[in-house]
Amino acid sequence: MNPFDDLALVEEEMARCMKCGNCQAVCPLYKETLREAAVARGKVQLAYAYLKGELRATHRLAEKLLFCLTCMACVANCPSGVRIDTVVLAARAAMVREKGLPWVKKVIFQGLKRPLLFDTALKTGRRFQPLALRYRPDIQRCQPRFPIGLELRRVLPPLARRTLKEEFPGVARPVKPRARAAFFTGCLENYIYTDIGRAVVNVLLANDIEVVIPGDQHCCGVPVLFHGDAVTFKEMAASNLHVFQGYNFDYLVVACATCGEAWKHFYPQVFVDSSGGEIARNMAARTRDINELLLEIDFRRPAAVLPFEVTYHDPCHLVRGQGISREPRQVLRSIPGLELREMKNAGCCCGGAGSFSLTHYDMSMRVQAHKVAAIKDTGVDTVVTACPACRMQLEDGLAQAGLPLRVFHVVQLLEQAYAGSEAGRDGLEVG
Repeated sequence: MNPFDDLALVEEEMARCMKCGNCQAVCPLYKETLREAAVARGKVQLAYAYLKGELRATHRLAEKLLFCLTCMACVANCPSGVRIDTVVLAARAAMVREKGLPWVKKVIFQGLKRPLLFDTALKTGRRFQPLALRYRPDIQRCQPRFPIGLELRRVLPPLARRTLKEEFPGVARPVKPRARAAFFTGCLENYIYTDIGRAVVNVLLANDIEVVIPGDQHCCGVPVLFHGDAVTFKEMAASNLHVFQGYNFDYLVVACATCGEAWKHFYPQVFVDSSGGEIARNMAARTRDINELLLEIDFRRPAAVLPFEVTYHDPCHLVRGQGISREPRQVLRSIPGLELREMKNAGCCCGGAGSFSLTHYDMSMRVQAHKVAAIKDTGVDTVVTACPACRMQLEDGLAQAGLPLRVFHVVQLLEQAYAGSEAGRDGLEVG
């Protein structure tokens, strides 16, 4: 069994917590609230009390356990090495098993696990999005016209006119391929940030890597797992594993930090004692973040000058979830003319944390404010990250602060350098 099936499996993990309070120094939510329940030490005690029957599965307890960015800053700084993220996710799953999901989440998650239904809904949504979203040409982004489950202040990108899978329905082949990559697009790169997806394909082709985008792939399922629906997550993981098992490839490439962690860690974890475990481990061994893969294949260094001043934000699920921080910076430093200025605390969470910014928007923006201030202090004109979800959060925060900075994925700048465009500082196409 895995910890998402039985909370008792992480009891030993909970017992290792020394209650030292080191997590207080790094928890973004504790810094804003100074509440013990917000920090890792408090959540471990809540989970332990629930396991022992000292606390009941109530809405209030669920709220406290959901009040977490899962940024893993506490994990990285715990002297006892407690996997607090696993404890929190296991406790959420245990409560859902006992009490079930709220009906809204149940409807959404059932839609997510049905690729055809989800795909149809978003393709329909892109036709009617002008009715719900007001486009602001000054920032090339949208804001809700009325409450539709989104904060009215929120700035967000529109749905793309075509999905990435519609743009690349077949296999993209270089003249002399040296390897083959299956591209897991995730949701954001397929439906919204298709410019990131195109950049991944173009950069891989420029390095003689053949690319296939499996048409039946769907959401990685992590948003479902993070809200405690471990059963639906396992179904979604099994489905994605089945889809990719039908293709021959050397690498499974991702350009989203959370999707990468799903394939590398969560999929093998949920199938640890089942027949799907070997398949999940095999896929995990071939999974590479795009930056990680570029270094591994000794990517072609660009010759064109890109006169950008940039700073880099480390996505939580990349820097702590996968231990990838050096690689994106090496890719950026390979681009002639590009100046990389490090911001203060580049690895601190931007406050997005997937659906956290939807359910706790004000708190998300309070966390984001520290990141925006650090970016502003660098004096750069461009912010770079390696996760589309972080890009969305950063674009919102910078727009709220009135800072006209552009936000891109690392691979987009490499694509631009390969193209050798001298069209000016606004030469990048926005999806």
